[in-house]
Amino acid sequence: MMAEKGLVGGLRARPIRATSSTWITTGNVGYGQGHGSANETSDERGGDQLSDQITLVDYLELGDDPHLVANECRACGARFFDRRNACASCGKTEFKRVRIAGDGEVRAFTIVSFAAPGVPVPFVAALVDCDGTSVRANLINVEADPDHVSLGMKVRLATYSLGEDSNGTEAIGFGFEPQEAHDNGK
Repeated sequence: MMAEKGLVGGLRARPIRATSSTWITTGNVGYGQGHGSANETSDERGGDQLSDQITLVDYLELGDDPHLVANECRACGARFFDRRNACASCGKTEFKRVRIAGDGEVRAFTIVSFAAPGVPVPFVAALVDCDGTSVRANLINVEADPDHVSLGMKVRLATYSLGEDSNGTEAIGFGFEPQEAHDNGK
């Protein structure tokens, strides 16, 4: 069965841009828990608007240049996407938030053909090397077959809408798409 190009979780992937006056909030959501937090009020961030978008994970930051952020150990440089009390590599407890490169290279992937009921298959789950930081994510805007996905493939971070709730708040997810798809405006 051939998957429709650009579909992620049954929704067509498309680029998302938040305005600079939009505040995006995230809570302490661990890797892969699958939800974001509620919107912050203007009093909490000093802005005048409530967010009309939330991110699927707390390490995705939107705006004019969407990107991922990680917690980097100040002692050894190990990076983690989830909140840590101590570094798993060296045991130290001081971290700083660092921006992760948006361009990367596929280091490993699998084409998922069987999933829970309601999850569209096939899709590509991948490990992407973003300038030394490993990111687990799905590949989007690419056919889920070995003719279109390869080790060493150059990819770029892309965001897409997961849908809206009854209040009109849009949930935003991320994946990586082939750089050629991004460069061609797909």
